[in-house]
Amino acid sequence: MKIKAVAYSTLVLRILTLLLLAASATYMFLNNYKLAGQKTTWKDLKTYRFVFATAVIGVAYSLIQIPFALYYACTEKRLIRHSCLPEFDFYGDKLISYILASGVGAGFAVSVELKSVVDAVGTLIAFILAAATENIDIGFNLDQFQSRTHKFLDRGIIATILLTIGFAFMAVTSVLSSVNRSQTKRFFG
Repeated sequence: MKIKAVAYSTLVLRILTLLLLAASATYMFLNNYKLAGQKTTWKDLKTYRFVFATAVIGVAYSLIQIPFALYYACTEKRLIRHSCLPEFDFYGDKLISYILASGVGAGFAVSVELKSVVDAVGTLIAFILAAATENIDIGFNLDQFQSRTHKFLDRGIIATILLTIGFAFMAVTSVLSSVNRSQTKRFFG
């Protein structure tokens, strides 16, 4: 019964991980805004491109793993009856977990830091515009700039939160793959 519980848990976690990472990538992909004719997208920040890439890597890995997990949950046998599959699960899950963790850290770091920079730069711009233009309207709306930029960064944080939950599920899957690995003869010793 223990094998079946681990197999079903692994399958469910892999599916949830896939859904969360796909949602994270989609949310990041749709993250953009337009201000004064200038469009800003997630591609403009290298860190957001990295967050998107980690989510896509996680989705691809999950898509590869789900058929194997489904077969194992249904039959309690490995599709490939060699010790290399539990090894691949074990090391692959660990590697993908670390990749997702790096995306989480980068996403939160850039979003939080840029929010404070936008506030500081906004205050500086307001001061410069007030001093230089003597309150002449030049078409720059500081409140709109800060509001839209904060909204853009908040959506980046939401995408990173989804990535964080996907990472947590992948980390638990990694622990379960070590249980499966311990039940078979290991490839590396």
